[in-house]
Amino acid sequence: MFRTHTKIKRFSLMVMGIGLLSLTLFNAKPGHVAAEAFIVQGSDLVSARAAVLSAGGKVTHELGIIHAVGAELTVAQQEDLRALKSVRLYTNRSVQTAKKKKKDKPSDSDGGEAFGNTSHVTLIAAEKLHAEGITGLGVTLAVLDSGLADSAQIKRGTDGQLRILSQYNAITDEELSVWSAPNDDYGHGTHVQSISLNSEPSSDTGYYRGVAPNARLVAVKAFDENGQGSYADVIRGIDWLLNNKDAYDIRVLNLSFSAPPQSYYWDDPLNQAVMAAWQAGIVVVASAGNTGPDPMTIGVPGNLPYVITVGAMSDNYTPDNPADDKLASFSSAGPTVEGFIKPDLVAPGGHVVALMDDSGLIAQEHPEFHEEKGMYFVMSGTSQSAAVVSGVAALMLQADPGLSPDDVKCRLMASARGARNEDGSPRYSILQQGSGLVDAYGAVNSDITGCANRGLDIASDLSGEEHYAGLVRRDEEGNYYLQEVEGASMLWADSMLWADSMLWADSMVVGDSMLWADSMLWADSMLWADSMLWADSMLWADSMLWADSMLWADSMLWADSMLWADGVSWADSMTEAVSTNVWVPQE
Repeated sequence: MFRTHTKIKRFSLMVMGIGLLSLTLFNAKPGHVAAEAFIVQGSDLVSARAAVLSAGGKVTHELGIIHAVGAELTVAQQEDLRALKSVRLYTNRSVQTAKKKKKDKPSDSDGGEAFGNTSHVTLIAAEKLHAEGITGLGVTLAVLDSGLADSAQIKRGTDGQLRILSQYNAITDEELSVWSAPNDDYGHGTHVQSISLNSEPSSDTGYYRGVAPNARLVAVKAFDENGQGSYADVIRGIDWLLNNKDAYDIRVLNLSFSAPPQSYYWDDPLNQAVMAAWQAGIVVVASAGNTGPDPMTIGVPGNLPYVITVGAMSDNYTPDNPADDKLASFSSAGPTVEGFIKPDLVAPGGHVVALMDDSGLIAQEHPEFHEEKGMYFVMSGTSQSAAVVSGVAALMLQADPGLSPDDVKCRLMASARGARNEDGSPRYSILQQGSGLVDAYGAVNSDITGCANRGLDIASDLSGEEHYAGLVRRDEEGNYYLQEVEGASMLWADSMLWADSMLWADSMVVGDSMLWADSMLWADSMLWADSMLWADSMLWADSMLWADSMLWADSMLWADSMLWADGVSWADSMTEAVSTNVWVPQE
């Protein structure tokens, strides 16, 4: 899986070695040596497994999708494996879905929320498609999250027929019956699934509460009752999905979590699994993360250039008045460390109303956002935004089953509506809003192709032959801009992507009227999804030396704390818990 390219010699030892991702130090019994959790990657699954067993370690996961195994290893066993040239070690990092940062005090707008609200459907014009019979029928959506609740609105379509095809518990490595007992004790997975495919009409509006109310569902549980999981569990879940892709005709995968990047996008094992899913023909939708508003806060796997990365916007509690819509202040922003523009677009992610049982941990910690009957819950985050776009992807694939993942991404971005001021100027940077607010009706009726992932070769990327960089650069004063490309008319070429005029303190002021207009992707005929080949090395230092030869030095420096040299190795210092899609106040 990892063949080094002559242009990337400095990465060869890392690529041919072993990688690890660390989560937990297992408490050893008296007389036993403590073991840690790792991911061990080889040239194939068999060689990785053999290496672990020969060192005396215990294999815990088979991760064929990335030619690796999960393993428990003592310090001595780790040293033995690190001495090999045929495997690579990653510490088995922990990941979490939305978690509680602190007890939020409800604001005036938090209370009195209309639990019949379906604005996440109407803001993107999905109800128009429902009226035309486009409801996601026949399209399978996989959701990898905290499990499945006992909810008829999720388990059955609008006709009352069962539409759950399968359940898989990646934590226990167990495929479950569609009639199995509910296993979402956290609530996050249920909320996400409900946004994408709730089949119940709202008693207030009459519109379906889900974006794709007739899509089929495959539910994968990789997060426990506390919203915590591990890289190994998440990768095993994606591996299972890929192995069962054809059996259940899985077309869309929703990943509503994000972890801070600790390597280049191609060197992260979780990203490698996600890339394999995209390459296999699955449309992958990932949340941007809830750690905004600062630039360069996009998480894993949303930092992958291939996938559809979604940020969050809010209707400001006035769904019928777009003039005061705003970007959510928590929504993570680009660029990625490799210079790619992210997020790709935004979707409703403020005070979204969806199913969540009152017995779940999130509902118990935030009872003020739960309705009295214990069914619907109000929650904000890019997790919710990603679920909206996953539903839209299902609608698109019902209307045109022949679309590739790149086609779906292209049409979503080309049809999105950019946030603009009354004079037509951008309300937010494209590093904050991407191409704009998703438009389900426009995406389904689009016939555009060839505008996404231009210049990228995912097979070469996965094999290690080539890796890629985006077009965003930063000048000596810390302003972000797009590099000129010969023969291309570049949007924002004469102005900054992120300068003083686009600080959140200014752009978040609600007062001046705002409108959702043409996609930011097509303005000034600039296709900013283009990329370039990652050369021998990359230098993104303060001097910003960008010669025609594209010399990139040993490391890539964007900010004082963002430096990864050739020696990045997922070492023991990276064993802290990874906070993904943290709980944020309602917006």
